[in-house]
Amino acid sequence: MKVVDFHCDALSKLWENPKACFAQNPNLDVTMETLEEGDVALQVFAIFLTERYGRASFERVTAQIDIFRDRLVQAGHLEWLKWREQVSSVRNGGRRWGLLSLEGVDGLEGNLFYVRLCYELGVRFMGLTWNHANWAADGVMEKRGGGLTSKGREMIELCNELGILLDVSHLSVAGFWELTELVTKPLIASHSNAIEVCSHPRNLNDEQIRAIIAMDGLIGLTFVPWFIQRDKHPVKPEDLLPHIERVCSLGGSEHLMFGSDFDGIDEWVDGLESPRRYQEWGNTLLKHYPEQLVQGWMSRNAFNFLEKHLPTQPLNLTKI
Repeated sequence: MKVVDFHCDALSKLWENPKACFAQNPNLDVTMETLEEGDVALQVFAIFLTERYGRASFERVTAQIDIFRDRLVQAGHLEWLKWREQVSSVRNGGRRWGLLSLEGVDGLEGNLFYVRLCYELGVRFMGLTWNHANWAADGVMEKRGGGLTSKGREMIELCNELGILLDVSHLSVAGFWELTELVTKPLIASHSNAIEVCSHPRNLNDEQIRAIIAMDGLIGLTFVPWFIQRDKHPVKPEDLLPHIERVCSLGGSEHLMFGSDFDGIDEWVDGLESPRRYQEWGNTLLKHYPEQLVQGWMSRNAFNFLEKHLPTQPLNLTKI
């Protein structure tokens, strides 16, 4: 069963260790080996600038784009998904593909030209914040709970113009609702669960889930243990089922996918430690749900969304 995973942080780890191998690496959750074992057709790679290395900068953003291009794509491991016309090849081909997202716009330094450059360099999704405030918006862990800044609203207008899709995981609740009024394409939550099942502030409330469903967006349930169960250890794959049930009860069965957050965590669900466990996870789901639904959650819903909402590849016009 083919898999789409909408969030991992492998690029950040590869940036930290320039000699790290992507093909096989015991220090990475996501490698070429684990993607192949799990039959992951498409992996979304987040560009995440950890606070450990000081101020976020555009130089660090482009460094991770370079890593993706040089060490994953040009090295022959992955094809690069940028355009909606390529999605049918991802669905039907035997190759593995990667897609770039930006997790927090801190590194764009408030410069809207850098937003345009990111698009030109192949970034197709952007999350406005990580957990804290930046020049564009407040993150969900920012105590004041503010929304978007005026510069952040300008950025949204530019994303609408360019066709960059927006990700609300990590965004404050106020920012979420402002964003729903400003975007011209559906939102995604790449790696968030249901707050009514697990009361972590990074999870989505019922109203947010309904809003994403209403605009034909996507919710990527995540494998972060403390977003699944806060008071249980170890967390098992079956503990994700109540989150699936909650989203489905709100009308979201065709709006579900998975965004593991592999390589962004230091604790794992017992039985979902890397992409190599995805086929086992699919078999677990088949014990509880019809195959048509499970295939949708594993890949089809994400493929359908990308075929509708990725930008169209421009025509190469030749001067006569």
